[in-house]
Amino acid sequence: MIEQYSFGNIVISGVTYINDVKIIQGKVVPEWWRKRGHFVDVDDIQDILRSKPDILVLGKGSPGQMKSTGSLREFLKDNGIELIEEKTSKAVKTFNRLFKKGKNVSVGFHLSC
Repeated sequence: MIEQYSFGNIVISGVTYINDVKIIQGKVVPEWWRKRGHFVDVDDIQDILRSKPDILVLGKGSPGQMKSTGSLREFLKDNGIELIEEKTSKAVKTFNRLFKKGKNVSVGFHLSC
């Protein structure tokens, strides 16, 4: 599904995106912005949470500066959602592998720092 990632852009199903994106139930949601920039909180992923994934992958950017908040980690744990946080280059591979296996996985990718 994800064909290529490099700093600042990602190619998904033949379409290039230059801003952060989410993938929910196999559908791309472009232009993902978070209230606090490099922090992901519950409010930033309400659409993902409504889809009830089993796994949430967060691509933290090239050097890995984006992070989940403690409240998000606690919410996911309380709701039985596995969280995988990795630099985006690795998160792309993780997402593709899980998606191809038919796992109920959603993702948020930070494309730059």
